[in-house]
Amino acid sequence: MASGSRPRPGSAGRGFTYLSALFLVAALGAGLALTGEIWSQARQREKEAELLWIGEQFKRAIGLYYQRSPGTLKRYPERLEDLLEDRRYLSLQRYLRRIYADPISGKPDWGLVAAPDGGIMGVYSTAEGKPVRTLAPAAMAAPAAPDAKPAALAASYRAASYREWRFVYEPPVAPAARR
Repeated sequence: MASGSRPRPGSAGRGFTYLSALFLVAALGAGLALTGEIWSQARQREKEAELLWIGEQFKRAIGLYYQRSPGTLKRYPERLEDLLEDRRYLSLQRYLRRIYADPISGKPDWGLVAAPDGGIMGVYSTAEGKPVRTLAPAAMAAPAAPDAKPAALAASYRAASYREWRFVYEPPVAPAARR
């Protein structure tokens, strides 16, 4: 036999080591991709939780503005800036510290829900995208009524986009007068 045709001692292990290193790099890449996906989804959930908190702040502020309207005629704010400085009184009233930015879009522009008598009765995110959380905020906050139909509840649990997450103040309905 020629000396070039015989394998050298220990050279058979080199192919195995190279193949093992290749599999290790592939496994590390897959692990990093999975970690990135999990981190991205966790960050999205944080943004959604922040959106829910900010939306509730707007809803609460609009409710306070409405309830504290001077006189018997209750009014909604005409602009979101009215929640920062309510000058309907002698002393300045503040219901929000600032107009929060939408955490999903990162911009301070909100969709406005118009009140029937004029003004703003709620806000919603203008961001495109499908939420990770599929429960609508109203469905999350309100306990299920014992006589509620499962089909009606299931419909309120699906939100196809952030635009469906509406934070609306609805004044309590006065009980009917007794005769």
